[in-house]
Amino acid sequence: MAPKLYFFDNRAVSRDPFRNLAVEEYLTRRVPGGAVTLYLWQNRKTVVIGRNQDARSECRVDALEADGGHLARRLSGGGAVYHDDGNLNFTFCAGDGMYDEARQVAVIARAAASFGLSIEKTGRNDLTAKGRKFSGNAYYHAGGRNFHHGTVLIDADMGALARWLDTDTSKLHTRGVQSVPSKVVNLSELAPGLTVDAFAAAMKEALAAEYGAPAAELTESDFDGAELDRRTAFFASDEWRFGRRFPATGEWSGVFGWGRLRLSVKAEEGVITAASVDSDGMASEVIAALPEALAGCPAEPEAMAARIRAIPAADGLSRDVLQSAASLVLAHT
Repeated sequence: MAPKLYFFDNRAVSRDPFRNLAVEEYLTRRVPGGAVTLYLWQNRKTVVIGRNQDARSECRVDALEADGGHLARRLSGGGAVYHDDGNLNFTFCAGDGMYDEARQVAVIARAAASFGLSIEKTGRNDLTAKGRKFSGNAYYHAGGRNFHHGTVLIDADMGALARWLDTDTSKLHTRGVQSVPSKVVNLSELAPGLTVDAFAAAMKEALAAEYGAPAAELTESDFDGAELDRRTAFFASDEWRFGRRFPATGEWSGVFGWGRLRLSVKAEEGVITAASVDSDGMASEVIAALPEALAGCPAEPEAMAARIRAIPAADGLSRDVLQSAASLVLAHT
């Protein structure tokens, strides 16, 4: 039986990153069982960082905001990206029974094929055309609800990466020998005349073709406006965007096959009173659990490693992250 499909194109309503992220979370938490929702959206002049990244080490925030831009933090893991009007964002929202990354990528592939483009998935989170990256993907899983989202570069300002993102050599090589950096490309370079509107329309058609059913179109009138307002305020808050800063008394950092990790703690009388994490890893939920797990822990490597290993790991990637974090602190004994 074909799933129930929903489609929401928010581009004419909002280019505000905080509102758009709130809608994404809302659709993910409210998607019915047996259904898949495709959400299309755009942000205007926005750097979006991963859930566990340190904002000021990733982005020249003051310069970006002085030029009218925005710094936003998403729920998923991964690294920092730049959004503008030449970039189309997509989000597939689905419950555990309907979430299928391969089919979701197939929707994008069908849309690209309608413009004569063949795409492939490389590594864990990149989509490429003719060997060049046009889409970075990330993922979120919580309470039986999931999303898979990413960018589609159509006619984006490539120079903005250098202006706003504070990337250094160590960050560019966090995947070590496991990946070779792909040159980034706008799809309009490979398919002259391609527009964001045309690709958005193709995505809607591809959704129906892949799942064998038409999609019901949503509008914001279908949503709880008060809840969206609350979540918009949350995503716009400095507490969410920048986190809580404190003078660290201990710090551990390393680079692993799944990404980079930096743990910082503040300890008083031998007990950890605060902890923070900076990571571009994709396992956003388990990485975000590290600070809470370390709070109140004796500031000793063996005790810290035990707390880290006690965090539930739902999949192999999460287990790798926890093993890496435990090994990191134990290496300082």
